[in-house]
Amino acid sequence: MSYFHNVFLMKTRYPLHLYLTGAVAARAGDEMSGPALMLAAFTVAGSATDASSLLAGITISAAVGGPVLGALLDRAGRPGHLLAGALALYATGLGLILVGLGRLPFAVTVLIAVCTGMLGPALSGGWTAQLPRVVPGDGLPRANALDAMTFSAASLAGPALAGGVAEGLGAPTAVVVSAVLICLALPAAWTLPVRDTRGGRGRAPRPTSVFSDLAAGVRVIVRRPPLARATLTSTVSCAAQGMLMACVALLGERVLGGAGRGAMLLSCAAVSALAANAVLARYPRSVGPDTIIWASAVVQAAALALAASGRPTVLIGAALLAGIAEGPQLAALFAVRHREAPEHLRGQIFTTGASLKITGFALGASVGGPLAIWSLPGGLALAASVAGLAALSSFAIRSTTVNAPEERVASR
Repeated sequence: MSYFHNVFLMKTRYPLHLYLTGAVAARAGDEMSGPALMLAAFTVAGSATDASSLLAGITISAAVGGPVLGALLDRAGRPGHLLAGALALYATGLGLILVGLGRLPFAVTVLIAVCTGMLGPALSGGWTAQLPRVVPGDGLPRANALDAMTFSAASLAGPALAGGVAEGLGAPTAVVVSAVLICLALPAAWTLPVRDTRGGRGRAPRPTSVFSDLAAGVRVIVRRPPLARATLTSTVSCAAQGMLMACVALLGERVLGGAGRGAMLLSCAAVSALAANAVLARYPRSVGPDTIIWASAVVQAAALALAASGRPTVLIGAALLAGIAEGPQLAALFAVRHREAPEHLRGQIFTTGASLKITGFALGASVGGPLAIWSLPGGLALAASVAGLAALSSFAIRSTTVNAPEERVASR
């Protein structure tokens, strides 16, 4: 009986290429939506302040929505259906923002953006949390690296698509295209594998409230040192990345001869991140993920320090080096989360981690912008120091593990 059951599972196994295709489409649409919304808001309202406020609204609210969305995914028997619903609502929110620009009071449009942004972690952590049900066992390290590559591919393609479509067909059309890309991922999300709710002894787990699950997820992150280290290091690293993002336009203007050329630095980082993760996918067990996380922060600090040189060739090299750090760090972070997260809290831990990283990035950008205007080398030096602090923070957490009650239950 077990033989026929295994044969059936092999024939009906969810293909990894479908997961990756959906992830690329959703994440490219997400990466495209930010620049497209900014361009659309600037085109309609004519105000750079309004444009940045809209982007901030759809970004920062992810810190609130991520943990709740993750807890709901963990409770769902068919998490793919909930994930598909979140993607559909996110795409609908983008459409409502576009309709509201110039027609509704701007404060109402920002409120719509805030509500839409709460679903943002579905496109990152919520999707990645489903990977162990797609590729169980020994195939997971390679799948992690491939999954991380979808982020790099999206960060490369999304802004380029936004700029190209906005230039050729108008900024509002760019928003529509980003929503369409997200919708293209719906079939891949809807058909994700269902959760096994039979439990270790054939019983369903005891029911708990969403708030209890939220508290349990936070306790797991805090009390499992490898997970706490990875979360803290990656969040602080994201703050440094946000500072670099705030410096990109000025770097383009002062070093490369035009503010628009600063976007080339982001493309360089995305390309090198893709290449680094391709190597990591080829040799998934060459270096432990815990080591990669702190070592990548060190490399990122070096890249940011080099970026302050003021020389074009060195700056481009620094951008490539930053991507070599960021790509493997993301893949290693996924590996640590998959290894350390209990099955019944995995979605929440992934989306909470994504929310923390988004918040760190936003805080870094908010600090780095004014500082870069005052002193561009000073802003980059601070960003390098923050990346160095991220590496040091990995060693500040004790290695002893304190098991929460819910962890002990899950491990039985």
